[in-house]
Parts: sequence; structure tokens; C-alpha cells
Amino acid sequence: MGGTRLNNMKPTIFISRMIPDRPLQQLKIACNVTVWEGEMPPTRRELTAAIAEVDGLMSMLTEQVDAELLDAAPNLKVISNYAVGYDNIDVAAATARGIPVGNTPGVLTEATADHAFALLLAAARRIVEGVAYVREGAWKTWNPIQLLGYDVHGATLGIVGLGRIGHALAKRAQVFGMKIIYHGGSNEAYARDTNAVQVDFETLLRESDFISLHTPLTENTYHMIGADELAMMKRSAVLVNTARGGVIDTDALVNALQRGLIGAAALDVTEPEPISADHPLVHLPNCIVVPHLGSATRATRERMGMLAAQNLLAGLRGEPLPNCVNPIVYAKREA
Repeated sequence: MGGTRLNNMKPTIFISRMIPDRPLQQLKIACNVTVWEGEMPPTRRELTAAIAEVDGLMSMLTEQVDAELLDAAPNLKVISNYAVGYDNIDVAAATARGIPVGNTPGVLTEATADHAFALLLAAARRIVEGVAYVREGAWKTWNPIQLLGYDVHGATLGIVGLGRIGHALAKRAQVFGMKIIYHGGSNEAYARDTNAVQVDFETLLRESDFISLHTPLTENTYHMIGADELAMMKRSAVLVNTARGGVIDTDALVNALQRGLIGAAALDVTEPEPISADHPLVHLPNCIVVPHLGSATRATRERMGMLAAQNLLAGLRGEPLPNCVNPIVYAKREA
């Protein structure tokens, strides 16, 4: 883990992107802080150099923290990921080196659920197409078959991953009188609270009018929505993804949207991410793509920052992280 620091010296930390001021100031009181201020994330070489001597790292989902990077930071005592997901971090490699990894669950639940439902509504009622229609000067008169969308009220919503965010989305769907079915994340309390019915994955794909993805990206969920799964969906189905881009096979989705195998898609996350402006998904009229805005409210991002700061400071003090994704690291220390 590298050499020990003098007790009267502040620990050093690196933050890989500018964060809201309140958590940043809290960290500056306790630590010597370096913040990456560039618009683009640090390159691999820049990140390696930046963390060579630091005690703590606050990373974003844009940083790949793997064994090679960890070996270049012998003093590193804690990693705090400014996100709920942590697929950008090799947790096993961190655990093997005795480094706890923190994340920020809970604080972005409501904001992300709001966003998912907003995308669902926008895709169902073709809001983005309507805005473009007016801006392009195409609106000449009222037309009874113009930009017809899909009913939300009374429709069937399939939630893949009934965790915190999936449950919050289901609560919103209840207000719209939607029938809710789900697969994965089988929390009985969440299901009872929303009258959600657990079904197998194939049933969810076949019966849902709207499908919303709320599952972490793992080896098992990578490309869980591919050509075969898209073919099972209704031709009018709307697919919403606020989880991780890799959960969907992008090429298969492009093909399904182009051929009308499903009705529409609304994506907060993509593979690759960011997606290029000339990518086919960006220009399909039945696809909405926005730049990973699920938690993008002022209050939510500040709360994320405060929790990430608390994780970081706890790790630097040698205390358990408030939200640790590899608590086994503490058992290893005691062994």
C-alpha cells in the first residue's frame, strides 16, 4: 500500500472532474485536493500520473480503474466513485490490494425515476419529433393522423430490475393506471407496494407496452437486450434505458428500430458512450438519445457529491465507508 504519511499532514486526493462546490469545500478542509478541470476526462496517462502519490481517488464513470492503474498508485487507500454503478472499477483488483470502493446509492433514485418516466412519455407521445416538426416549419394545419403516439394510461409497463429506481418508477406508473410487471431485483416489499407482478424475462418482453431497464451492467446483463429479445417485443413497444448502455446490443437496436420491429426507444445511456453525432441511433425519428442525464438535477448532484465525499473521508480515516461495494476488504484486513 506504500509508505505511511505523517499524522500532521493532510491526506492528498485527486478528483477526476469538477464536482459541486459544497462537497468540494468539505474535502478541501480535510485534504490537499487536486481537481481535474478539463472539459474532457483525463487520458489514461494523465490519470496515472495524477494518482501516483495520492491517498484517495474520487472517480467518475468515465475512468477505468483497473489493476494496472492501482499498481501505479501505491499510497491509495480508498476509491470513491461518484455514481451508483461501479462497472468502471475492477472491484476485485481493489479488494486484493485492500482498497475499499464506495458508491452513491439512494440519493439519485427519485431524479433518475423522474427522468426515466419523462423519457417514456416523450417517446410515447413523440414529443421530440413534435418539437422538430414545429421548428422545421412543417406545421401547416391540424391533422387527425399527425404524429400519432401510444397511450400510456392503462398500458403495461415491464421493469427489468425492481430495485430502488425501478420501484420509484413503478410508483409513478401507478398514477397513470399502468399494469406493472417485472423481472429481476425481486424485492417483495417493492412488488407489494406497487402491485407489481413478477414474470419471467420472455413474458415481460412479449407482454409489455413499455420496457424500462434498471439493472447494473455485469457479465450476465451485458447485451441482455439483443436481436432475439427485440424480436419478442411488441411492434409498438417502447424501450427505455437509464441503466447502462451495454445492457443493449446497439447494432441490434438500430436494426429493430429501422425495420419497425419495435415502436421506439428512449436512451439516457448508450454503447459507446458518448455516442457520436453521426451514429444512426441519433438520427432515427423513433429514437431519443440524451447525454446521461438521469441524476442531472442540482440538488441530486450535490447530494451525490456529499455522499462521495463522506466515503472518501471515511476511507482516509481508516473507517468503514458509509456505502462500500466491497465490504469484504475489512474482513481481509482483520484476517
